Amino acid sequence: MPSPDQTTSPAKARPQRADGRRNQARVLEEAFAAFAAHGAAVSIREIARRAGVSTGTVTRHFPTKEALFRAVALHRIEHLVRSAEDIAAREAPATAFFTFFAFLVRQGAADHAVGDALTGAGFDLQTAASTAIRDFGAAMTGLLSRAQQAGAVRGDVDTADIKALIAGCIARDDDGGAAQLRMIEIACDGLRPRPA
Repeated sequence: MPSPDQTTSPAKARPQRADGRRNQARVLEEAFAAFAAHGAAVSIREIARRAGVSTGTVTRHFPTKEALFRAVALHRIEHLVRSAEDIAAREAPATAFFTFFAFLVRQGAADHAVGDALTGAGFDLQTAASTAIRDFGAAMTGLLSRAQQAGAVRGDVDTADIKALIAGCIARDDDGGAAQLRMIEIACDGLRPRPA
């Protein structure tokens, strides 16, 4: 029979798994920030330094840079889907859509930079994150449909229109954020139904 120090009890294993999950989440957040700031050329060593872990910790979770790219893309899309679900759960349909629209614009500049970095490195986001992208599309469509049913958004608007408006608002980014905020207000005003 093995001695107590030769076995790992479930209680001891749990904190290690929790630490591993925390490390993995920290690596993903720092990789996202590094890709947004410096593009896909940023090194694994730099990402590890920013996350406060060893390069071995990074490569244990993500054996290749492509695996890290894929994980960052999935992590960000899943974050957007969870945010849509949270907003839908706490706000009325008439306001939830507009809250999510503004959230997407604010998040979009950094997400767009990461998307450019990954696609510029030859990484196919559509293929790697197809399920998550579908989930995101469904979340956006759900918020839009409920807002339209509540009479808060014009009935002739579709998700392609929303994506184009978000892209336009993101492109109007400025250092202070005032121009982007104004663009969000203009876009949201345009999305509301006109009085008869």
